[in-house]
Amino acid sequence: MLKKILAVDDDPDILNIIKFILEDEGYQVTTLDNGTEVQNLIANDRPDLILLDVMLGGMDGREVCKSIKNDSNSSQIPVIMISASHNLQSVVKSPGAPDSFLAKPFDMYNLIDLVKLQISAA
Repeated sequence: MLKKILAVDDDPDILNIIKFILEDEGYQVTTLDNGTEVQNLIANDRPDLILLDVMLGGMDGREVCKSIKNDSNSSQIPVIMISASHNLQSVVKSPGAPDSFLAKPFDMYNLIDLVKLQISAA
């Protein structure tokens, strides 16, 4: 059974890159270009991991992350926040925080290693 990953970013190029890299590693990847559909997708097709951009075209990915982590149906799903802002390490320690953080631009091997680490820890 393939592990399912949900990637959420408002940049279609980033989504395509993530999808290509992770599908090549044997994951099933679903992409969303906004945060409004995240909870519906989690309810209908529970992912094993969520990659979530901080800036989601008018939405704050940190708020989306909090809603995921504060919902008993999704709180156990690992969330990796992705952002071009390199000062988000402090967010990892706050309530409703993501499980990990990846800075853009990211190295594909860092992405792969971080995904493997979070999925194996889940």
